[in-house]
Amino acid sequence: MDNKGFREYRDQREQTINAMSPGELLLLLYDELVKRLMRAELALKKPDYDLFEADIDRSLEIIRYLDDTLDRQYSVGRDLARLYDFFGYELNRVKAGRNKTELERVKTMVIELRDSFREAEKSTRAEAEAGR
Repeated sequence: MDNKGFREYRDQREQTINAMSPGELLLLLYDELVKRLMRAELALKKPDYDLFEADIDRSLEIIRYLDDTLDRQYSVGRDLARLYDFFGYELNRVKAGRNKTELERVKTMVIELRDSFREAEKSTRAEAEAGR
């Protein structure tokens, strides 16, 4: 079997990721988190509990990664750590009780946080371009 096409795709994807700014990478993680929460919500409605649990587990992994990469020497890092703890706690409750209402609430909060980071990234990029 010829894996040349796959290797080229993988290499190109890796180059694209390596060329991204930290803000773009953060947004990529948040977009994936939102996608997983939406999929979990849809799986809960079907009901497809295996997919629901897999998407909640992946969401928890993303939140743990985001928490692990925080710089807690700054107050914003400590505040985000508390927020990520809250998200993790709530998603574990959602998973255990298959609670649609709480899932919607957490998803909304994550979307609002992602949108805030998106605006900050746009502002940073605009300032950097203006300074050139």
